[in-house]
Amino acid sequence: MTDTTRQAAADWWATDIIDMQPGVIRYRGYPVQDLISGGVGLAQMIWLMTRGELPSPAQARLLDAVLMSAVDHGPQAPSIAIARMAATCGVGLNNAMASAVNVLGDVHGGAGEQAVGLYRDIALRIDAGASRAEAVEAGLDACIAEHGKFVPGFGHRFHPVDPRTAPLLALVDAAAGRGEVPGRFAAIGRAVEDAIAARKGGRRIPMNIDGATAVVYAELGFAAELARGLFCLSRSVGILAHAWEQTQQGGRNKGPMPRSVMPSYTGHPPRAVPSQT
Repeated sequence: MTDTTRQAAADWWATDIIDMQPGVIRYRGYPVQDLISGGVGLAQMIWLMTRGELPSPAQARLLDAVLMSAVDHGPQAPSIAIARMAATCGVGLNNAMASAVNVLGDVHGGAGEQAVGLYRDIALRIDAGASRAEAVEAGLDACIAEHGKFVPGFGHRFHPVDPRTAPLLALVDAAAGRGEVPGRFAAIGRAVEDAIAARKGGRRIPMNIDGATAVVYAELGFAAELARGLFCLSRSVGILAHAWEQTQQGGRNKGPMPRSVMPSYTGHPPRAVPSQT
């Protein structure tokens, strides 16, 4: 093999993330043994791997809180139900987890990414000279035109008030008060909630977990696309727990409903097969 060919092969998967050689593992330049002995946790490693540097302690605390807050929402969440159903089909935990994560799309799992996009769009409009009220209205109109009438990050089909939102926003407010984050996106998120209420004649559609996590991710400087990936990491904890619990409970080929409940049939009434002669 020529030096040129060898270099081309080495550059095929060139990466800034990991330097891995026999006896050596460095993440973004940090030896793994030093990260272990230095007490670097999983949230800090997620930041390091996706952002290139270790976070400050304040940034790590916020990221840890936001990852923890969205780990599970029960078997009524499609991803959790799918993990449990897959576990009854005789597949391994990794297969059950993959089946569940694969449904975290635009409708189930994508609202956080979309909400970060909404908040950032509003911030850009403010930077371009619009007032916050003008920017919020224009941003909402653009968001609705792209995603439909349901504004991502607001309202919840189960919770009149999402119990996870206020604690997350309180953490952001406290961090902003200490100068650890700007606080800008928390203000924008609240302004969006107010604007939606005004459009609804005063009826509030409270910010939900997706809107609150989007505030945190935007305050921490994560790209909107990473918000969905981070949600997948967070929710995979609940997915694993439910798949494991279902494995322990047993059961075979459990579908979405008990066998005693059959789905409603809405097709053609019973009819005879026409003669083929």
